[in-house]
Amino acid sequence: MKNTLKEIEEIQSYLEITCSDNPEEITQRIRELSAYLARTAFLLRDAKYALRRKKASEIGEIVVRIAKEQYLSAKAQNALVDSIAAEEHRLVDWLDRLNATCTHQIDALRSLLSYEKEQLRLRDTGY
Repeated sequence: MKNTLKEIEEIQSYLEITCSDNPEEITQRIRELSAYLARTAFLLRDAKYALRRKKASEIGEIVVRIAKEQYLSAKAQNALVDSIAAEEHRLVDWLDRLNATCTHQIDALRSLLSYEKEQLRLRDTGY
């Protein structure tokens, strides 16, 4: 888990870097972001699996036991499960946002790259 968190923090740091308008740098960043997009999707899958396992394990048993004794409403049961699996929820949410950010940055960089190519064309041809 520590290695995964370190990797996620590194991805977060990379996503916070501002790219220049250099077409070669933009192209390289798109390549790197594509790899991060795939990696965050993989990590997100694992995080969702861990969250489901946590909810289905002893937490489920505890909630069922409490519910049988009619101490908690359904809403309270869900809140209990969510609080016990808070770290797993945080990881899923974070990875979901990182994955979406990779996609948005790739789209934005493609637009920037098209703009820069058009600027070069106009500069070279004059029209």
